[in-house]
Amino acid sequence: MSGRKKAARVIGGIISFIVIVAILAAAVVLCVNGRMIGMTRGRIVYTEEAKAMGADCILVLGAGVNADGSPSLMLADRLDTAFSLYKAGVSDRILMSGDHGSDDYDEVSAMKDAAIRAGIPSDSVFMDHAGFITYDSIYRARDVFGAKKIVIVTQRYHLYRALWIAYKLGVNAVGVAAPGEDYSGQLYRDLREMGARVKAFAMGILKPAPRYLGEPISLTGSGDVTNDEHFAAVQG
Repeated sequence: MSGRKKAARVIGGIISFIVIVAILAAAVVLCVNGRMIGMTRGRIVYTEEAKAMGADCILVLGAGVNADGSPSLMLADRLDTAFSLYKAGVSDRILMSGDHGSDDYDEVSAMKDAAIRAGIPSDSVFMDHAGFITYDSIYRARDVFGAKKIVIVTQRYHLYRALWIAYKLGVNAVGVAAPGEDYSGQLYRDLREMGARVKAFAMGILKPAPRYLGEPISLTGSGDVTNDEHFAAVQG
């Protein structure tokens, strides 16, 4: 066999291997996504069903903030949904969980500021400054804030993963979908979410500790214990 033919066979074998691996990977992604959506779809409810739960808190999952520190459109939709639930009596506690990993990027203070502007008492709004990923937000809601029953607020495409994580962590949770899934870049977001669900599936099995935990904070007290210097200045 000539060297050229041998090289062609080797290249063909490599291509076949890559194709097989890609097909298997795609099958895993599709199976995990299908199972996760199928198992959690029934946990997405409307206001009256959420109210009947008697939740410890309404958990709002963070999203991006604008350069001026105001909530992005996606986050604003989540917040408006949470405020409606609060005013409907779903829970008298809101837990804002998001990324406050540096002094110049602060999702949770923007979220609490918006709640105050919406007329919600400051002591009813708690901030989880270390909700860097969805898994951490739910883990910390359980272990730091002591929440056993929660109503999760985010967009529907994200709720499937959040509710799956809650299920795997033993948290009794339902979700209320915030409106809007046609934001700029949503196709990319949907594709990324498919991979994020696979990661969440693995984390639900391994159950690693989040990046940070910390001392317990009771939801029966005042949310102002979670205020940082930024929000203290806003309050004056």
